[in-house]
Amino acid sequence: MPELRWSETDEAVVSLDGTDIGLLRELQADARVSLAELGRRVGLSSPAVAERVRRLTDGGVIRGFHADIDPRALGLTLGVVIRVRPAPRQLHRVADLAQATPEVVECHRITGEDCFILRAHVTGVEHLEEVIDRFAPFGQTTTSVMQSSPVPLRGVHLGA
Repeated sequence: MPELRWSETDEAVVSLDGTDIGLLRELQADARVSLAELGRRVGLSSPAVAERVRRLTDGGVIRGFHADIDPRALGLTLGVVIRVRPAPRQLHRVADLAQATPEVVECHRITGEDCFILRAHVTGVEHLEEVIDRFAPFGQTTTSVMQSSPVPLRGVHLGA
């Protein structure tokens, strides 16, 4: 069973055994797999699987279960990366705006000259301009269009 303990920096640390790693691998590959099938794959009963998944979720290892939706299927044919260098005293406003902008699917505060990197999906160049214009009053933006994704979003590496 996962063991929750605390590090010297007061951060939660979860110890995982081989069965937990197996569960995580299977769930990353297909989060819709039934508990019965998951149990067959890792050698546990359905109730034991349910308990471990609950503990992994309660311990913060599993943050959620999501559908992987193709933005192009919804007409959002242009994927972009927007870097933002906020003007003085605008840092929190950029973060708040990114949170409130539905086109933004990911936002990270980063080190370097830019403070934020955002990933967004838009219908085209005009839509992209509208999104960029929302951020322009708060700082300088630099935008790149995603051409392809040789490494699409994937699960966390769980060892050999």
